[in-house]
Amino acid sequence: MKTVRRLLYGEVILAVALITLGFLSLFYFFDLVEELQAVGKYRATGYTVAQALVYGVLLLPSHLYELLPITVLIGTIFVMARLAQSSEFTILRTSGLGPWRALRTLLLLGLGFVLLTFAVGDYLAPWTGKTAQLLKSRYQGNITVGKTGAWLREKQDASHFAVNVGALTPDTSMRDVQIFEFDGQGLLVSLTQAQTAQFAADNAWLLRDVDRSEFINADTRSAHVDRTLVPSFRWATHINSEMVATAVLRPERMGTIDLFHYIGHLQANGQSTQKYEFQFWKKVFYPLSCLVMVVLALPFAYLHFRSDGIASYVFAGVMAGISFVLLNNVLGDLGSLHGWQAWLTAALPGIIYSLASLTAFTWLVLRR
Repeated sequence: MKTVRRLLYGEVILAVALITLGFLSLFYFFDLVEELQAVGKYRATGYTVAQALVYGVLLLPSHLYELLPITVLIGTIFVMARLAQSSEFTILRTSGLGPWRALRTLLLLGLGFVLLTFAVGDYLAPWTGKTAQLLKSRYQGNITVGKTGAWLREKQDASHFAVNVGALTPDTSMRDVQIFEFDGQGLLVSLTQAQTAQFAADNAWLLRDVDRSEFINADTRSAHVDRTLVPSFRWATHINSEMVATAVLRPERMGTIDLFHYIGHLQANGQSTQKYEFQFWKKVFYPLSCLVMVVLALPFAYLHFRSDGIASYVFAGVMAGISFVLLNNVLGDLGSLHGWQAWLTAALPGIIYSLASLTAFTWLVLRR
């Protein structure tokens, strides 16, 4: 079995690596063509072809994370079909490689691809994606979600706060910050406005150029406003840089643990978590798609091929991979519209393709 595993693993890993390299080269070319337009637009700010090349490289881990289940499927189908065409897999079967042993062998390989996909999607892609956005914002302006900015909420003892962040700067500080403080009855207690703010190490924000208004006795006739202008102000909060980045950037750029903590923060402050729960469960289940893909590719080893029949089956594998991605995206949108359970919505594509692959495996291997 060591020899068999060495043969199968080597062939599949090589095929997956070459196919992944081809896809990544294609995506890099598309990203570079798109960024060349920005080079001409922002040339005056120093955005050159060199920065565009670096930006494209930083986007590659995100593309790799999205492509790995597809390339694993295509590469494994190609290897299984080629082994069947050359009768090598038939020799392996007559040498004792039964269906269930072949399935266990590929599942072990698929587990390796699962760990690789998880590492890329949870650690490498979020870091490079955020770095790419900060690099681009250095030459093209601050990172923002629009004129309204990003909104966050936090409860502290008897008060709760609504925080608006206008934009993130390339050095990860914040601009145009507004902090609304409300009491237990929902009355506005204070409004703090700052031109810039930075994250401190002790769960606080350091606000600069602060305009602070305190509403005294807002529910009585003696109500008045105390306004002060101070150069700096320290605001204690548990809203960290990752939470602000999530509110400004897309949640897909966060890791699984960061999403879990952010969902807990939203739940504690009575905010909607459906979008982030779906992304969290998608992060959990998406790497497991590699296991589904190797199982889906195994029945191709039990088919009979003509000398020119591999191309059509590889094309079928490409279509199956694309359909998986489309189903994953469509079910995510449908789940958000209809309020489906986030974990079920994220797991449903994998369940459907697992049933399809096991059905094909049972029919081709056990029945035939």
